[in-house]
Amino acid sequence: MCASAIEELLGGPEIIGHEIRNEMDMYEIAQSGLTKEALTQLIKNAGFTVKSMAAVLNLTERTLQRKQRDDLLDRVTSEQVLQVADVVSRGIEAFGSAESFSRWLSLENVALRNKRPIDLLSSRYGAQMVFDELGRIEYGIIV
Repeated sequence: MCASAIEELLGGPEIIGHEIRNEMDMYEIAQSGLTKEALTQLIKNAGFTVKSMAAVLNLTERTLQRKQRDDLLDRVTSEQVLQVADVVSRGIEAFGSAESFSRWLSLENVALRNKRPIDLLSSRYGAQMVFDELGRIEYGIIV
């Protein structure tokens, strides 16, 4: 986990309402809830679309659009957003840019049983598999 990268992806402490230094901070942020603005920042900084992020969060696009900038996301959704930000920060590190990582997310991946990594992010287990695959990519291990 790269706390500063996750914090930056979500718009910084001003938007999150809390600094991220460790996993306890992430737990506390999830418990109190992220704002829609933090999610908007993640969408923008990671190169997602509202539609793709809604699918990852198991929400409708309309539900996300209806929320106001300062509305809090529920605990489960906030935790998912933090999880996605963690994966994205590792992906950007592995690929060198948000654009390259975003392209990789949309391609079927043999190591992930020919599934697109973005489709796996809606599950804790799927996100962990994507995170692990990014680690293998960073170390040059091809499965």
